Amino acid sequence: MKVFILGGDGFCGWPTALHLSRQGHDITILDNLSRRHIDNELECESLTPIQPMGIRLAIWQQLTQKTIHFELMDIAKEYLRLLDLFRNQQPDAVVHFAEQRAAPYSMKSPRHKIYTVDNNLNATHNVLCAIVESGLDIHVVHLGTMGVYGYTSHGLKIPEGYLDVKIPDDNGQHIESRILYPASPGSIYHMTKTQDALFFQFYNKNDQVRVTDLHQGVVWGTNTDETLLDERLINRFDYDGDYGTVLNRFLMQAAIEYPLTVYGTGGQTRAFIHIRDTVRCIELALLNSPNSGDPVHIFNQVTETHKVRDLAKLVSDMTGINIQTIENPRLEVAENELEVSNEKFLALGLNPTTLSQGLLEEVKDIAKKYAYRCDNSKILPKSKWRK
Repeated sequence: MKVFILGGDGFCGWPTALHLSRQGHDITILDNLSRRHIDNELECESLTPIQPMGIRLAIWQQLTQKTIHFELMDIAKEYLRLLDLFRNQQPDAVVHFAEQRAAPYSMKSPRHKIYTVDNNLNATHNVLCAIVESGLDIHVVHLGTMGVYGYTSHGLKIPEGYLDVKIPDDNGQHIESRILYPASPGSIYHMTKTQDALFFQFYNKNDQVRVTDLHQGVVWGTNTDETLLDERLINRFDYDGDYGTVLNRFLMQAAIEYPLTVYGTGGQTRAFIHIRDTVRCIELALLNSPNSGDPVHIFNQVTETHKVRDLAKLVSDMTGINIQTIENPRLEVAENELEVSNEKFLALGLNPTTLSQGLLEEVKDIAKKYAYRCDNSKILPKSKWRK
């Protein structure tokens, strides 16, 4: 299968590109290297040392004799070039990671809000529009987020994308319908993902574009089988207050003996998935594509849920590091429950990596090994939802 990986230099995109290449697919990465530029802006690098793209690709070819092609481009701005690539290369599928992915970064300032909206929405729309104009039948696999559902407890298991409803009519009868699960974004970043879902619905209905939208939980872990082949292929590990996800932040803090910072009560429940399972889910989505005329496929790409304070206790018990509660910089409910349906990927054969299986490996092999690269001043949150 010929696959374009949009945003293939990033945290999820890079290991996905390697995994699919190793499975024998013809891979081309399209990326403007924006995540590296944001490192420069924030003056905070990945805890793990990330090599230039040219070195990454050369090492991969030396180790596997497989070539991953690379196009330096901004798909949010270079529509005609993207269209030409579709027409000339005729990919079977596009895996779309090319969006600014951090909620705190999207809320830093008006400039960051505008950048996130411009980048994310234009990237998604350009992809869909170019597919239609090219006349090609290209399957779009998009990495969305569980955050489109919001984190307010409703007392029901969140279904996979759609909600069956009954609407009363004037005669007292009920009309059955299926709608997108009501969106409730909690940041500008999450808001762009809810708009993505509407783009997909429109282009699927109007132009029969085949789309699989993956509503992913918080990704933890660093390496996959492929990134472990050589240190120069290692994946990102972000620990800072803008890009560091909660579990990676705890692991980093434990490694440098810094108190684990829990926001507010720690009663926020989040869904989680290991990076190994992310790349496997992408592969499963590609191998089980919708048929022409099918509605958008929506999968909840999660394997388990935990409250933040329970995660902190798990890491604390494992490492002996104390827990510190600080004011929550986010505007969110203090406590929520989260029960998520994820039967679709399990039915396709996903065998999840659980926190109990992988946490100690992350502490020993990543956080402690590279702790000397940590800048302690970047750990606490700088972006705030409230003024």
